[in-house]
Amino acid sequence: MANRLTHIYTKTGDQGETSLGNGARVQKNSVRIECLGTIDELNSIIGLILTEPLSQEIQETLVEVQHDLFNIGGELSIPNHKLLDPNRVDYLEQQLDALNQNLSPLKEFILPGGVKSAAYTHVARTVCRRAERCCLSLKQLEEINITALYYLNRLSDYLFVLARALNKENNVPDTLWKRS
Repeated sequence: MANRLTHIYTKTGDQGETSLGNGARVQKNSVRIECLGTIDELNSIIGLILTEPLSQEIQETLVEVQHDLFNIGGELSIPNHKLLDPNRVDYLEQQLDALNQNLSPLKEFILPGGVKSAAYTHVARTVCRRAERCCLSLKQLEEINITALYYLNRLSDYLFVLARALNKENNVPDTLWKRS
């Protein structure tokens, strides 16, 4: 692979613009760039989760998710470009179902927290929801690959179930919300 980034700083963004993958210049506060930044933030938090002790299967799934998020970022950086295969949504559903089958049914909302890996996962879930909302806002302005929205919706569900599973693995029960 050739070097893609020969210079980290280019000074071309000093006036508040950045380049998309197709060369188009856009404002750094555009909805598209906000989506890209939120996807990047989510990917970074997943990287943080990966620093915690996790089963091999969960590690592999999260690394797959990171690659998928890079593909979503690639789509967002090149308008009308499709990288994310719809089968990736099915993959997430399979991973989610496998984790969820070992958890007790929820009868009440739970509070985010527990062991550190679960707490990080709850943070990732909330950022994932923000990424989904951001991509929906972009979709209302421009065409995007709808698969990205499906994927982000399933990913937030997966992250919720993963947080519960990580707590269960560490014998930390769900903290149920106490209604006032």
